[in-house]
Amino acid sequence: MSYFLQARGISFRIINDTQTKSATSVASGVINPVTGRRIVQTWMIETILPFAIESYQSFEKKMGIEIFKKAPAILLHPSEQMKESFDYRLAHENVYLFKNDPAEMNSFFNTPFGTGAIDECYWIDLNQLLFNWRAQLNMDGNYVEAHFAAKDLTLHENGIRWKNIDADKILFCDGIHSLDHTFFSTLPFAPNKGEALIIKVPGLPTNHIYKSKISIIPWKDDLFWVGSSYEWSFDNDQPTSVFKEKMIAALDTYLKLPFEVVDHITGVRPANMDRRPFVGLHPKHPQIGICNGMGTKGCSLAPYFANQLIEHLEHGVSIEPEAALNRFKNLFNE
Repeated sequence: MSYFLQARGISFRIINDTQTKSATSVASGVINPVTGRRIVQTWMIETILPFAIESYQSFEKKMGIEIFKKAPAILLHPSEQMKESFDYRLAHENVYLFKNDPAEMNSFFNTPFGTGAIDECYWIDLNQLLFNWRAQLNMDGNYVEAHFAAKDLTLHENGIRWKNIDADKILFCDGIHSLDHTFFSTLPFAPNKGEALIIKVPGLPTNHIYKSKISIIPWKDDLFWVGSSYEWSFDNDQPTSVFKEKMIAALDTYLKLPFEVVDHITGVRPANMDRRPFVGLHPKHPQIGICNGMGTKGCSLAPYFANQLIEHLEHGVSIEPEAALNRFKNLFNE
């Protein structure tokens, strides 16, 4: 959001609490154009993917860093049924799928049911992106490191005031923490907890994402992100031994190379009941906006919908109906 605001020369401040846990900082950073056991294209991917590619590449150019790379996914079919599903999609609705040589993976993985591949998968180094952009915002005087509490926010006819900052609008891009204040707490969020291991695997090529019942994703150097879980009912956001043991067992099944677990991380995703983002202005308080609820697809969805919300504010451009906040206007009662 702040990247597009800056590009338009719009004055803004980011309020960020580094003590608050963020799902983005532990996410895999993957954009995958297909999804699910049926291997179907993700929602709006033909529009969203080109926009995301252009956005991340322009960010790299502006910042002079490398945070974005193409990493085709190698599918290690976990069953004959999944192999048949892939072969069907390849023959009938092939846009992003292609056949690869299974022998290429024989040195690294057990592949009793063969392999397939997905083109146009990408990986974003989210931690480097966040670190460098935060430093840039701080240097420009646009970054405020503080805890946000709704009690400190005052609404008036022409905008808002938060502590000593006056603005036309306040936009919430705060993940599951939108549930902590009254403005958006009635939205049908469905937070889910995810866990992942960071493992060291010397010798495993880093130019691919590897997917079976688990995902193995290049992180940096010889480190790989392994996961993930989707827990809809959980008592806390802490790592669990059950998940760790399950991942290690799966790695022992698929991976031929020795590996070492170096970290165990968790996050809570801001998913929601209808699996579409929340984008728009509060129906009763037009000074307040939101861009949230992107679940596991944040890397692909965030650039497009952050930009669309700004276009809506600046030029009245309509927000994609399936993502527009006004689809829930009946939930905003006072």
